[in-house]
Amino acid sequence: MHEVDVLRGFALSGILAVNALLIAGPHVGAGGGEPVPSPVDEGVEWLITALAAGKFHLLFSFLFGYSFVLQRQSADRAGHPFVSRHLRRLGCLFALGLAHGTLLFPGDVLMSYAVLGLALFAVQDIAPRRLLQAAAGLVVLTVVCLLAYGALTLAVAEPPSRSEVEAALEPWTTAYRGDSGTVIGAHLRELRASLMWSVVYGAGMLAAFLAGLVAGRRGLLADTGRHRATLVRTVTRCLPVGLAGGIVMAVCRNGPLDARWYHVGSAVGVLTAPALSAAYVCGLLLLLRTGPGRRVGRALAPAGRTALTNYLGQSLILALVFTGHGLARYGHHGAAAVLAGCLVLYAGQLALSAWLTARYRYGPAEWLLRTATLARRP
Repeated sequence: MHEVDVLRGFALSGILAVNALLIAGPHVGAGGGEPVPSPVDEGVEWLITALAAGKFHLLFSFLFGYSFVLQRQSADRAGHPFVSRHLRRLGCLFALGLAHGTLLFPGDVLMSYAVLGLALFAVQDIAPRRLLQAAAGLVVLTVVCLLAYGALTLAVAEPPSRSEVEAALEPWTTAYRGDSGTVIGAHLRELRASLMWSVVYGAGMLAAFLAGLVAGRRGLLADTGRHRATLVRTVTRCLPVGLAGGIVMAVCRNGPLDARWYHVGSAVGVLTAPALSAAYVCGLLLLLRTGPGRRVGRALAPAGRTALTNYLGQSLILALVFTGHGLARYGHHGAAAVLAGCLVLYAGQLALSAWLTARYRYGPAEWLLRTATLARRP
């Protein structure tokens, strides 16, 4: 579906910006030591937190649930058993995610998608209203957990001193500026440390799956022209809520409030990110019905068709630039320079995706996933 491909291609841009700042590390200069971001770098990080963090991964999760319906319909049309096909697909996703999280980027979501995707088998035929109620409940549960932890942090913790920040950064800077062995070791430590938070944020991810499942069953992206009034209403109502929540999240995570407010800001972000993601989706779908928007869609769709290849490719290039796998530029560049590099990388991916899809049906990662799904060479 063209609209699904366009939305995936669009989501890649925000995911790239967020992940790049994580892989590039805090700007600590060539010799390590205390963070030294410029006001421009601080402003760029603040905007990325407000406008992108949590919003584009949420969009990808929504599209994962939507695609579950498309995969089921495809299997039914072909007369093949859906469950076995999709289980192989999820298994391949988990294997790719494990390799990705170990070698390139510990913030991987593919393993979470593979595990949480199993829940879609159990709920695929439940009434849409109950699915949306469950999704809302999962979001509330995530928010409550984050608020409780944030309140506890505010009650018992003191603002971190500069020396504490330096001490916390030093081992990561050393590891990521080392060699491939130290990088993989750091990734494994991060994966173990993030298990609890994977469960907490996984509830919000599952909520997006359920919303996408409902949208797929209703075919909301199949004929967007019939829903123009609804799209306009969604943008006008959700955009202010989403922006306000993003601003509060950035204030808590990036200042002027101190680091103890991080989880409180995350709670506000989880609660309001669906509104901003919905505004992005509906705004882009409205844009696609204009002349300039159709050109934008034609540019984004090939990247969306090869989204898995592009997602893994982003991490590979960023790891080669910023970690000991390659140039080891971890912590050498501020957020503004990293974002500028992201724009160049994303433009290159759009061009390469257009070239690739004009000649081949699948990207490399998509071909591998399709092979696992069908249990034969496509």
